[in-house]
Amino acid sequence: MSLNHLFLGKFKIYGLRDGFFYLDGGAMFGVVPKVLWQKKYPVDKENRIKLGLNSLLIDTGRSLVLIETGAGVDLKQKMVEYYSLERKQGLIYALGNVGVGVDDIDYVINTHLHFDHCGGNTVKKESGEFVPVYSQAKYIIQKVEWKTALNPSARDKPSYLPQYFRPLKENGLLQLEEGISEVTKGVEVIPVSGHTAGHQCVKIYAEDQVIFFLGDLIPTSAHINLPYIMSYDLYPIETLKNKDIYLKQAVEEEWIIALNHDPDYFFGRVAMKNDNYNFIPL
Repeated sequence: MSLNHLFLGKFKIYGLRDGFFYLDGGAMFGVVPKVLWQKKYPVDKENRIKLGLNSLLIDTGRSLVLIETGAGVDLKQKMVEYYSLERKQGLIYALGNVGVGVDDIDYVINTHLHFDHCGGNTVKKESGEFVPVYSQAKYIIQKVEWKTALNPSARDKPSYLPQYFRPLKENGLLQLEEGISEVTKGVEVIPVSGHTAGHQCVKIYAEDQVIFFLGDLIPTSAHINLPYIMSYDLYPIETLKNKDIYLKQAVEEEWIIALNHDPDYFFGRVAMKNDNYNFIPL
């Protein structure tokens, strides 16, 4: 069974899931031929692969930090059907299972503002108005990502749904960062472009141990190989460079990595074998 919680020093880290969805396998692996990637990742009859909507909850003892909020409850039915969204209980239920309510969260970190990472930021009221779910939290987003989300390109526009992020500013909960920033002691956001210009990863550190939340830099364990890059990435060459930088550091410093979209694994480590990076599940 995949490990879904661990300790990092005195920090408690929980892997939680909002559900699952399906995306085209070819799009998820870009230029890598199917004959190669399907050995690692089976497809359904429509050539799609199953992905997790994974989040991390970090209990530092002083603060509760939630990384990613999944697709949320208000995705339009046509999108639910298009992505075959499986969301029987969702993230809020998962938080409740570890004794945490929405008003307990101090910080929410979105690696970027595509709907599958921030759809649970808000909820639709009977009036039709969208309001923040985590109303006591500050939402941490890179300034570059915020600007991109407000004015996306035609290529990226379907992934940016403003009802999931505009209410954060309207309700005074938005905290924009420019570069590396410590959110709270032991939790740091780091800009890592490639998937989008303003994409950020999250470094969690305590007592010389590190967990690195990869976001869409490396969405699943099957994307550990350097050339395995999504066609959704706006800047694939930057993704390639950044993958090598952070995977090399993960090996050298024995980091634990946390995966945003793997349907089976929340946590793992990275090892070198035959000059290739390999994923080792925890």
